[in-house]
Amino acid sequence: MTAKERVASVFAGEKTDRPACFSGLGNVTTAGLEKLGYKFAEVHLDSRQMAEAAVSTPKLFGFDCAVVPFDLCVEAEAIGCEINTYAHTEDLFYPTIKEKVIHSEDEMDLSMPADVAEKGRVPLVCEAIGLAKEELKGEVPVGSYVLGPFTLAGQIMELNDLLKLSFKKPDKVEALLDKLADVIIAVLKRYEKAGIDYLTVREMGATSDVLSPRIFKKLILPNLKKIFAEITVPSVNHICGKTNPIVGAMVEAGADAISVDQRNEIIKTREELGPDALVFGNYDPFNVLVSGTPELVEQTINKCLDDGVSAVWPGCDIWPTVPPRNFEAMMDAVRNYAR
Repeated sequence: MTAKERVASVFAGEKTDRPACFSGLGNVTTAGLEKLGYKFAEVHLDSRQMAEAAVSTPKLFGFDCAVVPFDLCVEAEAIGCEINTYAHTEDLFYPTIKEKVIHSEDEMDLSMPADVAEKGRVPLVCEAIGLAKEELKGEVPVGSYVLGPFTLAGQIMELNDLLKLSFKKPDKVEALLDKLADVIIAVLKRYEKAGIDYLTVREMGATSDVLSPRIFKKLILPNLKKIFAEITVPSVNHICGKTNPIVGAMVEAGADAISVDQRNEIIKTREELGPDALVFGNYDPFNVLVSGTPELVEQTINKCLDDGVSAVWPGCDIWPTVPPRNFEAMMDAVRNYAR
């Protein structure tokens, strides 16, 4: 099977030649960047560099996907936030929001740009999707992601204010999230048109660590349903943290699969959701893949599969400095896994 066939079979609930090992989150590596001679700060601003950096991961390690973009600022920038790409440093920093567009509760009734999907780096990401697909020649799927409404709200305004208002003035927050859902749908439609093979919605900020299951169902779930109803490619609902209390609601949102991190107890999740639900996860991409040994990587990947994940998938972005020996150990583990 090619990687594209393998991933497509996973989403279709069909058998594969080996467990799929892929991601819908960032997975560019410094090994790939060094081979290309690119600086991390530059690949966010050039479509060809972005595409080639993304493609380097499957080419170097046999990973089952390429994913663009690499940062979490694309939608916020399109709305009007100023970002910092740290272009003048050699250190490895992801782009961050330099200037938010909402500074107080009074500014939450924000008008979104009518042509938001043509703003900021959205067109650049679309170009990178097309270039990556050309380079991979249909053998490896190209994925992308958008932020969920609550996570995006935490990018365009102070997160502490958002959390407080979620309890004190939920109607105001609901109105903002509804607008942001429309922004997200507009952006993902452009990504679909560019040719993505699957899409992840990253609602990391709505974890059970900060929001109760009751608040999640009332405040977060309606707009996730709205978004997933509009997605026409295979889709994944990703939420970080202790998600066991909300895995049922995550499935209810309507994605084809859910993605959980290392704090989720997969055995309990599988017991609750049954054998057919697509659950992607759930190794620790830093403490295991970056900081661990090849032996720890192998043990962790085997445990993920033994516990019942539908595909091996990181709990969050793979940090770029992952040692090649550890990436190779992960791929060896899925190739050698006895099902």
